[in-house]
Amino acid sequence: MSATKYLPFAGRLLIGLPFAMSGLGKLGSYAATTGLIGAVGLPFPPLAFAVAVVVELGGGLLLIAGYQARAVGLALAVFSIATAVAFHSNFADQNQMIHFLKNVMMAGGLLQIAAFGAGALSLDNRASHAVPQAVAAH
Repeated sequence: MSATKYLPFAGRLLIGLPFAMSGLGKLGSYAATTGLIGAVGLPFPPLAFAVAVVVELGGGLLLIAGYQARAVGLALAVFSIATAVAFHSNFADQNQMIHFLKNVMMAGGLLQIAAFGAGALSLDNRASHAVPQAVAAH
């Protein structure tokens, strides 16, 4: 068994866990999060809050599990770029520039998952191996 078999899982875990933790954190800070969303001028802060929690918590957990990893990776990449532009585009503030670049880097890693899939240790891989066995049984 090759050690590289575990690298895609490690990558999904390292990218998915911060998303899931951020989504959980938002659940405990509704007022602060919707206030921040409104402060940057986005419409419908309660709806944006709900979308952010679903995308971050749900997407993070799905990514870690490796379920629908290509689609989830693409969705999280788009979300990362959108949040970079909406919340971290004040480049006069070095901290905001660092956060912007962090989001761009995350999007790059997520696009790799979208392009190459979840890897061996994933629900996607398990499902793809279950189909031929079921077909062969008939």
